[in-house]
This record gives sequence, C-alpha cells and structure tokens, in this order.
Amino acid sequence: KPSQSFVQILWKATGARPYLGRVGPDDVGHIDMAYRVVADHIRTLSFAIADGSCPGNEGREYVLRRILRRAVRYGTEVLKAQEGFFNGLVRVVVEVMGDVFPELKDHEVHIRDIITAEEASFGKTLLNGIERFKRAAQDVEGKIFSGQASISGFVSSDYADLQLPTRLNSDYPIFFFLSRILQDAFLLWDTYGFPLDLTQVTVELIILLPTVFSYSSSTHEILHQLMAEEIHLVVDVEGFNSAMDEARERSRSAQNKQAGGTIAMDADATSTLHKRGVKTTIDTFKFTWFQDHKTEIKAIYTGSEFLESVVGGAEVGIVLESTSFYAEQGGQIFDTGLLEGPSGSFQVCNVQLYGGFVVHIGYFTGESGRFSVCDKVICKVDYDRRKLIAPNHTCTHMLNFALREVLGNHVDQKGSIVLPEKLRFDFSHGKPVKPDELRKIESIVNKQIKDELGVFAKEVTLTDAKRVNGLRAVFGEVYPDPVRVVAIGQKVEDLLADPENEAWLSISAELCGGTHISNTREAEAFALVSEEGIAKGIRRVTAVTTGVAIKAAELAFDLEQEVNEASKTDGSLLEQKVTSLNGRVESASISTAKKADLKAKLSVLQNQVIKAKKKIAEENIQRAVKVATEMAEVASSDGKAFCVSHVSVGSDTAAIREAVVKVMEQKGMAVMVFSKDETANKTLVCAGVPEKGDKSKQLKVLDWLKAALEPLKGKGGGGKGGLAQGQGTDISHLEDAMDVANSFAAMKLW
Repeated sequence: KPSQSFVQILWKATGARPYLGRVGPDDVGHIDMAYRVVADHIRTLSFAIADGSCPGNEGREYVLRRILRRAVRYGTEVLKAQEGFFNGLVRVVVEVMGDVFPELKDHEVHIRDIITAEEASFGKTLLNGIERFKRAAQDVEGKIFSGQASISGFVSSDYADLQLPTRLNSDYPIFFFLSRILQDAFLLWDTYGFPLDLTQVTVELIILLPTVFSYSSSTHEILHQLMAEEIHLVVDVEGFNSAMDEARERSRSAQNKQAGGTIAMDADATSTLHKRGVKTTIDTFKFTWFQDHKTEIKAIYTGSEFLESVVGGAEVGIVLESTSFYAEQGGQIFDTGLLEGPSGSFQVCNVQLYGGFVVHIGYFTGESGRFSVCDKVICKVDYDRRKLIAPNHTCTHMLNFALREVLGNHVDQKGSIVLPEKLRFDFSHGKPVKPDELRKIESIVNKQIKDELGVFAKEVTLTDAKRVNGLRAVFGEVYPDPVRVVAIGQKVEDLLADPENEAWLSISAELCGGTHISNTREAEAFALVSEEGIAKGIRRVTAVTTGVAIKAAELAFDLEQEVNEASKTDGSLLEQKVTSLNGRVESASISTAKKADLKAKLSVLQNQVIKAKKKIAEENIQRAVKVATEMAEVASSDGKAFCVSHVSVGSDTAAIREAVVKVMEQKGMAVMVFSKDETANKTLVCAGVPEKGDKSKQLKVLDWLKAALEPLKGKGGGGKGGLAQGQGTDISHLEDAMDVANSFAAMKLW
C-alpha cells in the first residue's frame, strides 16, 4: 500500500483521482493498481541503486530497467502523469524511509540522477520503437505480421487457441500479429533497444482497433484491458529468446575469431567427455611462472567431433590432464605458447574454459606434426607475453580501489578486459569523470606502485572470504568454493585473522583467479589514456602500464614542452603551431588528465590566434577601405565614373569586398579592388557596379570581372547586388590586369 505522502505527491503530479485502495473489478480503470505499482517500483529502484546497482541491459540490471519502465508506463498511461514525473518520487521515498535506511539519504542525488537519465532514455526508446512499428505497419497492412499469409491461415495453424472474434477474416485490416518466430520484435530489441515487454505498448499506440493485450511468459501473465472490444495479440517469448540466443552466439563467434580461435565446446561435448571418463582439467599450475609443465592429452576436439589423433594443418582444440596455460576468464586474456610432443610442436593461440575443461586451441607449426590421445606433451607458456598481462591485471585491482576512493562507494565493476598492451575497466557512475578526478585516480595507483607493495594471493573458503571488510567482488559473478583472494599491501592471512578490521577498507582486496605480479613496483608506471560512457550510468576507462605508460609520460612531457615553446611565438607561426599541436595532442596516447591540461593551454593559445586574426581583419578592412576611398576621390576629381585600386591585404576577401561596398555606397561609382598574396601565389579581385542609375546598364559587373581576370588566368562569379569576385594564379600580370580593368570600364562608361 502506498503511503499517504506518496499518494498526495503523485495525486498532485497527475491529477488522477485519490487512492481508494480498491482491487479487482472494483478498481475501474486500474487507477489504484497503478498507484501501487508506481509506489512499489520507486521503492525497489531506490534501494537497489543505493546498494550500488543500476538499470542496464543484462541480467539483474535489465530487471531493474524493466521495473522502471513498467512504473513509468503505468504512471503516464493510467494516472496520466507528465513526462519525467518518476524521478521526483525519490524524495518521498527518502522522507518516508530515510531515517531507518540512511543509505537512501546518502545517495539521494545519485538515485535521482540515475532514474532521471533512465526516464529520458525510455522516452527516446519508445519513440524510436513506435516509428519502427509504423513503418512495419505500412509494409504489412492487411497481412499477418512476421510472415503469416492471412488471418484465416493464422487462426487455423498453431494459434487457433487465440479465440479471435468470428467476424475477423483474411480481409480484416489487423496490422500486427506476432508469430512465434518474432523476428520483428527481436529486431526492435537488438537494433533499437526496445524491450520485449514494451512491444504491446507500441501496438497499443498504433493499432487502429480497440485492443486487449495478452502477454505471456514463464514468469508472469499480464492482461491489460484497454477498451471494450477484444482482439488478442500474442508476443511469443520463445521466439524472442531463440533470436536473442542466436545473436549472442554470433557475438561469441565474432569474438572468438578475433581472439584467434573459433572452436567452442558446448554442453553436449563436455557431457561426452564426462561419459568417457575424462576428468576436468587441473589448472592450478597456471600460477607457476617460468617452468615447463609435463602433462598428457586427454581429448582432441574439432568443434564438432572428437578425434583419436590429428595431423598438421587443421585447427583443433586439445584437452589436457593438467595445464600451466591460463584460460580466458574474469576479464583476463588467455595465455599463448606451445605444446611440444614427440611428433611435433602445436602452436596454442587461444585457451578457453568449458565446463571445467581447458581447451587449448591452435595448430601444428609444421605439416608433419601429429598428436594422439594419451600422448605426453610439455606446456611451454609464453611467459614474456604473460609478463605484460600480469601488471595490467594487478593495476586493474588498484584502479578499482582508486575509483571508489575518488568517486564514491557507488562505483561497482561492470566488466573488464586485461590484455598485454592495455587494460580496460567498466564501472557504474552516472556522469563523465572530470580531469581532476582522473588525475587523483591515476595518482593513487602510481603511489601504490612507488610504495612497492607486496601482492599476496591465497585460496580460502568463500564464507571466510566474504567476512573480510572491504573485500571486492564482481556483482552477479558466480565464484567457486574455495575461492582465491588477492590482496595488495597486506597478507591474506592478516585479513582472515581480523576480518572486520576497518584498516582493510584502505587496501585493495578482491576475489580473483587471475595471474598477477608479486610486487607493485613491477608495474613501473600507470596512465589512464581514455574515459568514455558506454551505456546509461556506465563509464569505461582504458589504461596502460610498464614501458607503455612510461612512453606515454615521455610523450606528454615532450608535447607540453612544444606547447610552452609555441606560447612564445605569435602571428601566423603561432597559428600553424597551434593547429598542428591540437591534432597531435588529440591523437596522442597519453594520460587523459595531462591531455586535458594540454588542451586547456592550447585553447588559450587558440584564443590568442583568434583575437590576433580578428585584429588583423579589422586593420585590413580599415586599410582597404582607406586606399579604395582615396583612389575613388582621385578618380572622381578626374571626372571618372569608376576607379581601380590595389590594396595590400593578402587573401582577405572580406576586406576587399568591404572596400568595394563602401566606395559604391559613398561615391556611387563603379569600383574594382585587387589584392595580391605572394605566399599563396594568387591575386584576389572584387568588382562592384551600383545597380541604381545607368552605370549597371553600360558596365556589366560580371563582364568587367572576367575581362580583368583574363591576364591573371583566373575565374570568378557573382553579379548579385552589383558585386562579383574571383581570383587568379598568374600574379606576375597584376599590372596588366589593372590596365585591362581600367580600359574596359573607360570604354563602357565613356
């Protein structure tokens, strides 16, 4: 039941009748149900966001997004609330429940910001989806949506149980029937981000007949009566989920191809291994460094079948009894290397984990290689490559800690990838991270590197691990038991001995099964090279470590020196340097905070360039107008009805045009102005003939311009308003061009 304060606020915001507590048939128009839905959902969302979650596209977060959108739907459709009403209810939740749950007060602004952004996003999504359905409606008018030939055929097939009104037939203009294939609904979700449970909302807004929506799934059944006359629309969830699974499989296949291996082992394949008595792979040796590992081949898999032996050429997956290779998981990229056997070397280019079986994907380095089940082989991991990955993984942990220190406890890991060349980290945060905040985050990680902290790891029970104060884990991740704890700057044994110690909040401690360095000094340096938003409430940072970070710092230093040197110049040289540096700084792989500093300095220099150019432009106009006016006065005193002048303003088209306009306005005479730019090797010409009077009839401005441009090998155009302009490339004949201009005008105006 919604509280009285909530009802009052919502009543004022919507204009709907007051809440009466009615249910079932007594609740005409579902007004009271809408009150309860909105009240329940704003409470649910407020607590979830306060606890660190956020509406999103996957798993639990997608549930939150659907809850929010359902509440907004009931508020706007049933209660007739104005757009954006929902986020205003956060204040009511805080007022009613904040004393008992102080986290609501602490995160009130954050909760409201997230809900505001989601509301706005939902509005855009709904509109995009509606437009998509409108186009589909025009394409299938009079037919059955998604491939069915006719309503009569539709009813006689698997959908006879829909009990369509008997007056419907194949000619009845129903726009939307969603078949179990449901490709159109999936397209809305996959391309437009339009949730399946809102498909019926779109149909409601577009269909031209009174409608009742029936939406069924494995978890709930909603019957939403909109008007008296009934037409049943079925959204087939099985078809939607099938299309979604196909899309996910396409995505996985694309990722596997990029990773260098396309072999995947499904549930049937792992079941076959179990039936054959093959035990899951022992992978504890992955934490051992710089040692070859002897093992035995237990299975050879092509991606579709198991083989007893394989020869060189084909790509296969090798399952071993035990391995020292790290299989891709937890965001860390797989190891690469060699499997050496008595009959050849096998290049391992990808390592994946399927149901406990580590699959080493690759090919023989020679055509004569051969492996058979039960062969003894030696694992030779490329430890030089792993040495690049490990510091990136450890710095991911330090970064996670630093983000919470600087941005707040609402930061939650949403994904990561650890590669040899960089690390990437996704986290919950509702707005861009400011340069000053990035600088602080970077500084915290670099201080931990400088402090040469030990990196400790130990396998413990999941229960003991969860008792440690401040221990970090990925929301939604399923962890084994026992689990591995990685702590930086403190032994895991110390954490377990005093798990509630407040001091543990000031160190990085996480559940992690990845490979790490033994001391933070091995990371050498850390640089955040990018920060961006990837979804509503989700930010992404990319960072580099070791030699790459050192090079980034050196490049940033060099660029800063160039910027400082550029500030000592002026004029066109400054403009050239600023233009060049702007492009180089923008594309440079350097610290994002340092890049922001350099951009700020360049912005100051750019403003200097703009001011200088503006001043030069003003001076050019004054000079051009002065010279042209003086020449016009001389021509007028000589009894001429035109004047031709040369001004020194380079390629400043605006200046010579202004000079022509001023002479025309003040003297009422035909005028032509030339300006030479030796640097650009061109001459600019602008001509003007007053449209009032007889001059324009005797002297056509475009003809005059073309005649003057001929010695300059130039082209021009115009004529509107009595003005025309052009330019030529043969600047050596400027005097000839001016003579032609004088002769032509004199002949026409004689």
